[in-house]
Amino acid sequence: MNPRFRSFAKKPCVLATEIAIALMAAPLAFAQQPTQASTKVEKIEVTGSRIQAPELEGASPVAVIRAEDIKLEGVRNVESLLNNLPQVMAEYGSSDSNGATGTATVNLRNLGSTRTLVLVNGRRLPPGSPIGSWAADLNQIPAALIRRIDVLTGGASAVYGSDAVAGVVNFIMQDNFEGVQGEVNYSFYNHQQNNPKGIADLVQGRANTNPAQFKVPGDIKTDGEVIDVNLILGGNFANGKGNATVFFGYTDTKAVLQSERDFSACSLNPSGSNFVCGGSGTSYPGQFLLNGGTGPARTVANAQGGVRPFVAATDQYNFGPLNYYQRPSQRYSFDASAHYDVTPSARIYSEFAFHDNHTVAQIAPSGLFGVLVSVTGANPLLSADWRSAMGLTSATSTHDVVILRRNTEGGGRQADLRNTSYRGVLGIKGDVAQYWNYDVYGTLGRVVYQQVYRNEFSISRSQRALDVVADPATGAAVCRSVLDGSDPNCRPYNLWTLGGVTQDALNYVQIPGMQTGFTSTAVMGATIGADLGDYGIKMPGARSGVGVSFGFERRVDELVREVDTAFSTGDLAGQGGSTGGVAGQVAVKDYFMEARLPILERVDFAHLLSVSGSYRRSDYSTNQKTDSYGLGIEWAPVKEARLRGSYQQAVRAANVFELFTPQTPGLYNNDADPCAGATPTATLAQCARTGVTAAQYGRILDSFAGQYNALFGGNPNLKPEESKSYTAGIVFEPMPNLSASVDYYQIKVEDVIGNVPPPTILDQCLQTGSAAFCSLITRDSAGTLWLLPQAQIVATNINIAKWKTSGVDIGVNWTHKFGDMGSLNLNFLGTYLKEFKQEQLPGLGEYDCAGLFGTTCGVTLGVLPDWKHKFRATWAMPWNVDAAITWRYISEVKNEASSSNPLLSAAYPEVDKQIDERSYFDIAATWRINKNYTFTGGINNVFDKDPPIVSSIAAGAPFGNGNTYPNVYDTLGRKIFLTFTAKF
Repeated sequence: MNPRFRSFAKKPCVLATEIAIALMAAPLAFAQQPTQASTKVEKIEVTGSRIQAPELEGASPVAVIRAEDIKLEGVRNVESLLNNLPQVMAEYGSSDSNGATGTATVNLRNLGSTRTLVLVNGRRLPPGSPIGSWAADLNQIPAALIRRIDVLTGGASAVYGSDAVAGVVNFIMQDNFEGVQGEVNYSFYNHQQNNPKGIADLVQGRANTNPAQFKVPGDIKTDGEVIDVNLILGGNFANGKGNATVFFGYTDTKAVLQSERDFSACSLNPSGSNFVCGGSGTSYPGQFLLNGGTGPARTVANAQGGVRPFVAATDQYNFGPLNYYQRPSQRYSFDASAHYDVTPSARIYSEFAFHDNHTVAQIAPSGLFGVLVSVTGANPLLSADWRSAMGLTSATSTHDVVILRRNTEGGGRQADLRNTSYRGVLGIKGDVAQYWNYDVYGTLGRVVYQQVYRNEFSISRSQRALDVVADPATGAAVCRSVLDGSDPNCRPYNLWTLGGVTQDALNYVQIPGMQTGFTSTAVMGATIGADLGDYGIKMPGARSGVGVSFGFERRVDELVREVDTAFSTGDLAGQGGSTGGVAGQVAVKDYFMEARLPILERVDFAHLLSVSGSYRRSDYSTNQKTDSYGLGIEWAPVKEARLRGSYQQAVRAANVFELFTPQTPGLYNNDADPCAGATPTATLAQCARTGVTAAQYGRILDSFAGQYNALFGGNPNLKPEESKSYTAGIVFEPMPNLSASVDYYQIKVEDVIGNVPPPTILDQCLQTGSAAFCSLITRDSAGTLWLLPQAQIVATNINIAKWKTSGVDIGVNWTHKFGDMGSLNLNFLGTYLKEFKQEQLPGLGEYDCAGLFGTTCGVTLGVLPDWKHKFRATWAMPWNVDAAITWRYISEVKNEASSSNPLLSAAYPEVDKQIDERSYFDIAATWRINKNYTFTGGINNVFDKDPPIVSSIAAGAPFGNGNTYPNVYDTLGRKIFLTFTAKF
């Protein structure tokens, strides 16, 4: 392990306690200072601005989730809480299995989690993992400690810095708690297996002939249990001048396998207007492609080494059941905060957070995924049938065979993931020079990452274990490497008969892979601001003064990932290629300013007219300099109606991951290779552009799983992304108990950092023959894009694309009192996605993904519905009970291939034509037993609505899983939750 982070991996609880005590010791040392009274009007700072002023509102729309809303949701993973907001789309979360990072992220406006800035108490949260992406990990946020969540949509880089392209999510935590509060939350899923598409019948049909791989699950009474226990301690000291708050939390989440739901008990393939149980060509007891991969496919028939043809319809491997729908995890949390007023104009504050999140992602077993082996006639494990099939007539005869065999004996591949985060904040803020406020702060966040990948196959060891000869002394089967001394530990791997694999052989060919690393963010900054109205500086028609704020920040982002030899050499068969280490650092200096100018207040036709502006200059260590700025306007002709609008030019500099990640092989999803199969959909002339020969045309084997090879990786010459966002809206408050808002948004992003999707590269080569695309494609000796390692499409990071998205947000909140019967609150949030246009390459043309899903539009998250809403009715009863019902709605989405745009239009199976709309209904109630005890219970997805089902090819990893999109839709059935809270 790297010595730079070895200390973080040892005794994390001890380290957490020591740092927390150190952070709180400084405020406690000033406990004898006298208290001074203050009569100043409190000035607040809202998300989206650093200016402090009384009754401040912003020109950009902000959605707010409060602690009481969180309890009614019944969730303890923050990503699920945010995903229920219409303007948020799911990304990484607890439902990811293949490609999981162990993190949970938030994605505003479909622009990707790296374009959403996550803050805690207004300060940047560090990135969550050195794999996957640079986004903040929401597992660092304990739901029970949240006071409220502010979600600002629209660019905010001028105020907060890089990454705030789509907006900002600001978690405001409890930091002034008094008393003791303990809470226990228990939840589980309940599900009846009644999928209306008859998938259970498909599974049962396959179970009749292959019971080892197919089984129809029974109804689920309880599974997926989550237990969350937490304790908050807090109190004031020094006559109320200080407060210290401490939080302890533990969460245990049980696993749910795809085999435990009927709609995911087999991996679905499309077949016209119906599904069939499909799977992978890497099967058990194996698929053997003779003649170096170009000849017929054979498989093992029996324990005597019989040989028969491989039949894809019945011999494909059902890879879905062992995948996790919900990953098992354990999380330990510790948070502490303290503040102390040294003087009336100086408050020292500190925060410390420690979170240890351990989870396991499991997918189908590893094995030999197209390993080319030269088999000799000297192998004593070969039956006469195998010798005949391969034409091995003598001991010196050889035959090249490509082997695809699933390691069912070894069990599922498991990524044991641990992310341990530490975050500290220390600062001082207050007033200076009578009317000015200041804040000087430093933050340090680090996430230590460890992964052990279990049950993997070593390609090099398996090749030695398959090179078997007879021991001249005993006649027993032995590895050639044992006889020549190159590897005395080798054991023969007998895959030529059923039941031939021994435990010794398995122990030899299976090896673990290990990765370690960390991400860190260090920030030092200072701000100073004032309400110049205190000096009498104000517009003649305004009552409030000009507000200003100035600041400086220096931020250093660092990433280190180290991998063992098995990962770095690509020796792990089920990883799709090698995984390299990476190390890099980016530093930036920011200078920023902000101003708010009230022009008119409380005059005819202008209850309020105000403008605001912000500017930031950033200087990066990568020799990039950026400018971001924002303008806002608010006009309330009357008190009951307020118009608001904003313009933001935001930037996102390339992060360490995008800059320095080594270029390594990986996998991408596609419906099919147009040049594969007996009747390719592309012509010979078109396929020749991609490297297909006339002899190969019509004889190329396609990938059964819809997965193909590509080369991905970083680029140190990336430029910053630039975005322009516009918002315009109106807020109505015609009466004290009714408010409504309608806001239009538009965001344009240029020089988008990413890769051209491999399906686009392939399609453009076929259609245009351009060397810019065709030079990126390499086929293997069998003509495929997946079978052998040399096959690949190069898709590394570049500044290429343009994105444009626009839509409308609608919000309504109404409360009415019913005398002795309490009050009723109705709350509605909805988002209409008007467009999500992408131009992947300059001059290529653009396409609109709004309302679509697929392997091109869905490269970020898979599903882009054009309408989402959430409606909640809450009855506050006079008997200390609040009851709520919530309606969550997601509109239908259509297959991108059904689009009339030629960049998307393609053949597609009828069964994958669209994903139907979904409505989910939730109920919850809170009973305040007395002033000390509260009980909350509820059911999410009351009617146990199944998720929409698409084929496993259409719902590709990482966001597609189990024939659906589990981070978008409710997948596991109705969720029942119970929460008991005691506070003293």
